[in-house]
Amino acid sequence: MVKHDKIEFYIGVVMLFLFFIPTIIWSQGNNVLDDNSDIEDVKVGLVLSGGGAKGLAHIGALKIIEEAGVRIDYIGGTSIGAIVGALYASGYRAAELDSIFRAVDFDAFIQDELPRDAKTFYEREDSEKYAITLPFDKFKIDLPKGLSKGQNFYNQLSRYTAHVNDIQDFDKLPIPFFCMSTNIETGEQVLIDKGYLPEAVAASGALPSVFSPIELNGVLMTDGGVANNYPVKEIKEKGAEVVIGIDVQDSLMSKDQLNSVTNIMLQISNFRTYKAMRDKVSETDLYIKPSIKGFSVLSFDQADQIITNGEKAAFANFEKLKAIAMRQKQLVVPPPVPKNSETIVVNSLVISGHERYTRAYIKGKLKLKTPVVTTYEKLNEGINNLSATGNFDRVSHRLVDNKEGKELVLNVKESENKMLLRFALHYDDLYKTAALVNVTRKRLLVDNDVLSVDVALGDNIRYNLDYYIDKGFYWSTGLKARYTKFRKPIDFDFLGEFGETPPDIGINTIDIEYADLNIQAYAETLLQQTFSVGLGAEYKRLNIISETFGEDENQVPRTVFDDSDYWSAFGYVKLDTYNNKYFPKRGFLFEGDLHTYLFSSDFTNTFNEFSIAKAHLGFATPIYKNLSANMGMEAGTKIGNTEFNSLNFLLGGFGAKTINNFIPFYGYDFLGITGGSFAKAYFSIDYEVFKKNHINASANFANAGNKLFSTGRWFEDPEYSGYALGYGLDTFAGPIQVKYTYSPELEESNWFFSIGFWF
Repeated sequence: MVKHDKIEFYIGVVMLFLFFIPTIIWSQGNNVLDDNSDIEDVKVGLVLSGGGAKGLAHIGALKIIEEAGVRIDYIGGTSIGAIVGALYASGYRAAELDSIFRAVDFDAFIQDELPRDAKTFYEREDSEKYAITLPFDKFKIDLPKGLSKGQNFYNQLSRYTAHVNDIQDFDKLPIPFFCMSTNIETGEQVLIDKGYLPEAVAASGALPSVFSPIELNGVLMTDGGVANNYPVKEIKEKGAEVVIGIDVQDSLMSKDQLNSVTNIMLQISNFRTYKAMRDKVSETDLYIKPSIKGFSVLSFDQADQIITNGEKAAFANFEKLKAIAMRQKQLVVPPPVPKNSETIVVNSLVISGHERYTRAYIKGKLKLKTPVVTTYEKLNEGINNLSATGNFDRVSHRLVDNKEGKELVLNVKESENKMLLRFALHYDDLYKTAALVNVTRKRLLVDNDVLSVDVALGDNIRYNLDYYIDKGFYWSTGLKARYTKFRKPIDFDFLGEFGETPPDIGINTIDIEYADLNIQAYAETLLQQTFSVGLGAEYKRLNIISETFGEDENQVPRTVFDDSDYWSAFGYVKLDTYNNKYFPKRGFLFEGDLHTYLFSSDFTNTFNEFSIAKAHLGFATPIYKNLSANMGMEAGTKIGNTEFNSLNFLLGGFGAKTINNFIPFYGYDFLGITGGSFAKAYFSIDYEVFKKNHINASANFANAGNKLFSTGRWFEDPEYSGYALGYGLDTFAGPIQVKYTYSPELEESNWFFSIGFWF
């Protein structure tokens, strides 16, 4: 018994020792900073200032704060500080934020570039034609509210915060959070701590001139940095006892730096925040100031260095951070943010804010028929479809849980702009220089219609008129009128292709003036956003003349090859999933077209009813990192009358916008090869040496002539071949491209240049 009692005694002593040791150590640790407190647990608030791209330094600083063991109890942020703060408050750790922000294409966010496959063919043509778009209501030129509506940013933030989308009180987030915005009517600050998190953050980060203002709860808001870029007072009012502040604001510039309008305007806007920071720094218990010299609000391409500078600035205060951590109870690591499910069930749809555009129109653009099993990616694609129409200033959305799945709550703000004025510039070797002026009028006769008029002024005047009634996935209808004209020197022997016997007048080339007037009425339907089927009727007037030789009936020196009217019926199929029109890295392209020419005024006296069929199949795929391949085949044939030559296929040159049966072909000049049928294969390798800068090498091969397919000649060794080396720069105003091409058959080379969007 005695021995047993001793064992129990020793066990009791050990238990008491283990029980009291942590308390003693914790008390000693706390007494390092506060000898008057046995047990202390201070509440720490984190203030994150705005500063655009410079705010990426917040991520680096957060890494060190975590490493020091500091528990963050409140977060208050402005602009980029609100974005980083909201994600951190919703449960992401600093390393996860680092991964998220490094993967973001900020250029796409800032310019609100929507995926190409989010747009209808009509909308793509618009986005790939105009460099500048301005409001033009009542024939008064205005400026847009911002470069971007922020739709891409909103979509991604909604996805990253989907796990907390049912939390309307931000105090109930894993870390209580608020953000600052500015009432753009009064200039007063607005503290947002309730509502839908992505909307609140979007309102705080609506950087003036970059992002359009956000209307929230009836208040039009812009970037919070305008009124309060460092909410230290507000975070103390929330309950923070110790404030850690990370400041990425600019200091005032010197006289030497005030050398541009941009810098002067930035200096003026910084006066208020810079002066306010003098007092706010003294109210901050631990002030962290990362080095931001040399960075601007748009320096997102320097994310690595900015994040590293944030780490350095926080690490310089590492001992102070550890001291704060010692004044807190043990840091509880929150559970990881749940990954978004690959699929979601949307069983109902609620739409608000629409007046002019019907529910059916909106659902058609969303490609959403409830109930449906879908993914966040497809849902965001539908939202982008709606935004890409340009008919809505903003498309806000959120998913609300219910018993059967999720309800999609959609709120749209319809655009008040009915008229747009748009511009573009272009040069190529066929049409030469051109300045494009466009006037677009929406909702002219019905809510879903668009009237667009293009006038291209320059070496060759051209115009386009396009009226389109968009019915989404129902049958849409349209009317097009196009006039194209150019002058081009061609080989004298080419006259034989127009049924002319070349006279012996001792010249090698002649100037051809080619004018085409084309009017179409058509209907089309979208089976998918990237797949379209259409049919219609067409009137064409074709005028082909040369003033190099001959005389007309008025003894004017010229020869007329064609001056006829044509009427035809047509049908087409289009599938286009290329991610980029000019530099595709992935996707498929298929275009099939059949025109049947029924009537003609028959200037040449050779017309009989005939058809022309064309097909183009393309495929682009990445090979390795920035290296991609693009390959394809094109073919066309005339069915029926083979004596009529005016609409023969004309191969040669380089271009992305051609008319009639003009087919680009490296190695030969425009109109260099002709025939009643052709078969072409091409292959191209493209390497993006650095962002938006492309080096490419191409090869193409073709056979051309009459009855190519019925005789089997299309499958013989190619009669024509050409090769090209090129450089391309993808800019907001369209591509800048230069091509050096060579043909072994001709033993000649050609240079081709193109600047700007093709139109």
